[in-house]
Amino acid sequence: MPQSRRVSPLQAVCNVVVGYVLAMLTQMIVFPWFGLAASLQDNLAIGAAFVGVSLIRGYALRRVFERWR
Repeated sequence: MPQSRRVSPLQAVCNVVVGYVLAMLTQMIVFPWFGLAASLQDNLAIGAAFVGVSLIRGYALRRVFERWR
C-alpha cells in the first residue's frame, strides 16, 4: 500500500526526532575525543541547525520513492 502524503511527514518527523536524540548523545561522547568542547546548549544548537534540513530531505526522498513505486 502506498504511503499517503499525510503519513510521509509524520514518518519524517519521527525519524528526525530519533536521529536528533542519537546525534545529541553521539556529539556529547565523540566531540571530546577530538578536543571539541561544546556545552549542552551548543550541542542542542548544532543539532537544531540540521533538523530542518533533515525533515525536508526525509520528506522529499520519501515522496520521490513513492512516485517511482
